[in-house]
Amino acid sequence: MKAIIVGMGVQGNKRKKFLGKDFIFSVDKFEKADFKSIYKVPLNKFDTAFVCVPDHEKLKIVNYCIKNKKNVLLEKPFLVKRNKILTDLEKHAQKQKVVCYTAYNHRFEPIIIKLKNLIKSKKLGKIYKCRMFYGNGTSSLVKKSKWRDKGMGVLTDIGSHLLDICLYWFGGKINFLKILELNRFENRAPDHSIISLEINKIKIELEMTLCMWRNTFSCDVIGSRGSGHLNSLCKWGQNTFNYRKRKFPSGQPYEKTIVINKGDPTWKAEHLFFKKLIKTNTKTDLKKDLILNSCFLQFSKSLR
Repeated sequence: MKAIIVGMGVQGNKRKKFLGKDFIFSVDKFEKADFKSIYKVPLNKFDTAFVCVPDHEKLKIVNYCIKNKKNVLLEKPFLVKRNKILTDLEKHAQKQKVVCYTAYNHRFEPIIIKLKNLIKSKKLGKIYKCRMFYGNGTSSLVKKSKWRDKGMGVLTDIGSHLLDICLYWFGGKINFLKILELNRFENRAPDHSIISLEINKIKIELEMTLCMWRNTFSCDVIGSRGSGHLNSLCKWGQNTFNYRKRKFPSGQPYEKTIVINKGDPTWKAEHLFFKKLIKTNTKTDLKKDLILNSCFLQFSKSLR
């Protein structure tokens, strides 16, 4: 791999850390970089682009890369005005035999994977309900940004991760989607929201906020034979996975708790996953992006 990074902000610098000798050039029109524009980078110098730019700049850069047979890792979310744009882009990437992959690093959280495996094992029985809460205290930082404090705000920032986790755990399509609460406590764009959805008859409630002064993530998945519970994320330090086996007809359940405190492995794990996609010539698949884009098109209508 000979990779360039387009956008040397927080995400771009994290990606650079794991590229090592595969890193060739940096591209950023504002920050210190080797090039100000991707269109100035000689095409024969790279085969892969890590695109870490604001949402409104992504599509043009991705199209340019695919046209010139470059693999692309794109920071989430991949938002377009019409789903057909994504289906056409997917076909183009497959024709060019390149990988276009949208990064959602929370899929690589150890506790997220453990709950995925628990659900897959059927130990929870029929899944009734999933409830997630994800909050951080970035509202003041977002307010100072020219591009982050606009559009759908927390819905795309944090909500995209939560929706992606739901698709990772439960598969299928989103049958029902509704914004229950939308607030602008400190920002022009929404900084707190609660949404309700349904996947494969599983009732799901997601709450997200930029106004939580201590970083917080929690999740409860409730089934007919047991439940799974998560607390915190590895990037914040200690996090826990908890499995409770239901006791019939009632009573204190059997309980198993795993505590993890090993730092954040998600960026490296996703980087290796992306490299494997390229090495194995995996076809570009944007089905997940299509489902998520449909959600955000619906959200966008609600904000008008």
